[in-house]
Amino acid sequence: MAAGAGRLAGKVAIVTGAASGFGAGIATQFVREGARVCLADLNGEGAERLARELGEAALAVRTDVSRDAEVAALAKAATAFGDGRVDIVVNNAGIGQLPKPLESVDEAEFDRLWQVNVKSVYLTARHVVPAMKAAGGGAILNIASTGGVSPRPNLAWYNASKGWMISAARAMAIELARWKVRVNAINPVAGDTPLLATFMGGEDTPAGRERILGTIPLRRLSTPADIASAAVFLCSDEAAMITGVALEVDGGRCL
Repeated sequence: MAAGAGRLAGKVAIVTGAASGFGAGIATQFVREGARVCLADLNGEGAERLARELGEAALAVRTDVSRDAEVAALAKAATAFGDGRVDIVVNNAGIGQLPKPLESVDEAEFDRLWQVNVKSVYLTARHVVPAMKAAGGGAILNIASTGGVSPRPNLAWYNASKGWMISAARAMAIELARWKVRVNAINPVAGDTPLLATFMGGEDTPAGRERILGTIPLRRLSTPADIASAAVFLCSDEAAMITGVALEVDGGRCL
């Protein structure tokens, strides 16, 4: 698969957490829409595997998005791959938590949740925004969650981390507007991805899925294709007048 004509033709993108789930779906659709995509993931082998499938328009970079030096190296690699620029950053990398009372989450689990879901957004901005400002434009997209808008019980710190991503998108959008850098978020409902089992307590079961489906009016989970379609739109020139928005792709879950 090679980059060509499409809504993202000529764009260079970084997608974090790109080896599986929503990230893989976004990266794949971006390439189909003409972008060159840097696939960042802690799972380097998975990122390499997807990059081989996508062809010369994709580059895999093993990255721990919670570490400054590794995100700096990612930005450098993506800029070289993009012939001197990065037009789009999708902050998709994230982890969940097992359902439990908020006071029973230990400090190490809390810190890891915050490092991956929150600090990573700060780090990509730290290392990519200066070049976007210099270029006079860009698009940043945070993959948040309906949990950041309508929290579920026993996922307090995960919900809070996603709420932070939504607030960060709005704060970044107002500050970066003068440089024509747009910042938005997507709020997926529970998706048919590897993270789903975590939210069920560690095991993906028919009963667990039914409980989740019962909260979604359209009666289905979100898919990587659902999120990718919204991501393509928000990162394309079709959305040139849209910034600071958190788009719910949730089958009506937040109604």
